[in-house]
Amino acid sequence: MPLSTPLSIQQLYDDNREALQLGWFAGFPAAEGLISGDAASAADQVGHLNLIHPGRIQVFGHQETDYYRGPSRLPPQHQTEDLVAGAPPAFIIAQGLETPAYILAICDEKNIPLFSTPLPAAQVIDYLRVYLSKKLAQRITMHGVFMDVLGVGVLITGESGLGKSELGLELISRNHGLVADDVVEFARIAPHMIEGRCPTLLQNLLEVRGLGLLDIRTIFGETAVRRKMRLKLIVHLVRRSTQEENYVRLPLHSQTEEVLGL
Repeated sequence: MPLSTPLSIQQLYDDNREALQLGWFAGFPAAEGLISGDAASAADQVGHLNLIHPGRIQVFGHQETDYYRGPSRLPPQHQTEDLVAGAPPAFIIAQGLETPAYILAICDEKNIPLFSTPLPAAQVIDYLRVYLSKKLAQRITMHGVFMDVLGVGVLITGESGLGKSELGLELISRNHGLVADDVVEFARIAPHMIEGRCPTLLQNLLEVRGLGLLDIRTIFGETAVRRKMRLKLIVHLVRRSTQEENYVRLPLHSQTEEVLGL
């Protein structure tokens, strides 16, 4: 079953501190709070101030701060309390704006992380949506050899002992690239895009029967390995006996396999 790994506020801050020039001013005890991947898309995880969707990261720009400082039937403290009742993961004050004192106070009181950045609100939102779409993407692990063949991400699958790794080694010797052997981690990073990577422990390694564990990067050089590729094609190997029994020369329908809903 596809899974998505929750993301902590501390990791969000650490990963984007330099790129977004983030400062952290309140809500420090909530550093280990989690942003779940239950939302349909990253657009649901972060956006401009929105009381209809209070459970996402709320970004304040000029218009949002003017709204809270403008005339209203309710004092700004009451408006802020209504917003934090939805348990937003964090507030971000963009464009270098001064943080209103009541927002700072309620973030400390409710342990809601409060960040500040000099960048425009729209730029912050666009950047974080791309970041969150990758970090919170649905993931699945598949067995096979994932290769870069002429710029196309090809997953070679099949039963054990059919020669998947041997085929991968032959392709590498012909100037194609290895992404992962045996265990491949796939993530749906966009509506029509699946990206495959190798687990850190197995990077650059290819296990071939009779030869053992080969370090492809050391043997063939840096250009023989890839960090990631988009999945475009699945090649499924079968035994000759199986092929002879079920072989269809001209199939009436295209042969496909569903991966992460695609």
